[in-house]
Amino acid sequence: MGTQYPQNAGHLRLVEESAGPLALRPAGAAGAVPPLPPTACPPTGTDFAQTLHAAIEASGLSLDRIRTELALQGVKLSVTTLSYWRRGRSQPERAASVRAVALLEELLALPAGALSSLLGPPRPRGRWVAHPVPDALPVSAIWPEEQQIAEVFEELDAPPIGELERLSVHDAYYVGADRQGRTLRTRQVVRATAPGVNRCLVVQKADEDTVGCPEITSIRHARLGRVRRKPEIGLLVSELLLDRPLGQGDSTVFEYEVELPPAGPTTVYARRFAVPVREFVLQVHFDPAALPAHCERYERGGGEEQDRLRERLWIGASASVHAIATDQQPGQTGIRWEWD
Repeated sequence: MGTQYPQNAGHLRLVEESAGPLALRPAGAAGAVPPLPPTACPPTGTDFAQTLHAAIEASGLSLDRIRTELALQGVKLSVTTLSYWRRGRSQPERAASVRAVALLEELLALPAGALSSLLGPPRPRGRWVAHPVPDALPVSAIWPEEQQIAEVFEELDAPPIGELERLSVHDAYYVGADRQGRTLRTRQVVRATAPGVNRCLVVQKADEDTVGCPEITSIRHARLGRVRRKPEIGLLVSELLLDRPLGQGDSTVFEYEVELPPAGPTTVYARRFAVPVREFVLQVHFDPAALPAHCERYERGGGEEQDRLRERLWIGASASVHAIATDQQPGQTGIRWEWD
């Protein structure tokens, strides 16, 4: 994924011609890129995102190149995460992320502490993270917008992530004749792992650069509780109140429908999993008047930018495709497609 910000082309050519780490190399190393002179030191801002953005602009480095340099130092971050840091949509908080900040200061020729001193306090820790589930992934590995998600979860006093075991999740995603995603219908079969479970939170995220948030328009076997929206990132977090409190081992089924905000032609739908799910079924329904050229299923691990699985899918006479995952592991599973 590239960056939306312009780059210094001359400096970038110099960077790309080198074979190894950039400013992180020892002084005098063969092929090392000389550090920025004091007069070219990137300007600093009043917050972390502003300072990081200014430093990246001054360096002329692409986000992909920065990601590569950090990886060579043992810190793995996605381009998406770097982009979100730069735009103020999230900030470093995990130990590996904080270490990356120190490396960024060196790589971008910033004074020591120029970025780390601007980091705010760690995100709040609610009871939703108090009881870890085996094989579960942290929010930061699932949602790049970890800070915003954590704030909303804390505000809603989200229940522990393991209170409801997902036995089955079935998503049906509908694409209109204008090639835009229109509706998502979800059906979940869950079982309580603790007594007195009476609610859960569901998260919906609009496509990148979409204006507005998704909206839940109908619910079956539950009712809508509190709702929190983050329009700047297209985020909707909704509280669903179950028909009745569940005892430990009790199960229930609930369904809901989501109306998606207007956007450009959509090319992917995926669900992100923080915990294992027994069965995940995904169907994408196209309008017969607008069929894609081809479709494929893919899977990714949490926080990964590369696919760990790809599988070609065929569009049937019903103008739909589907994918089934049994023993779905934490990460991301979806279907992507291309238009003519």
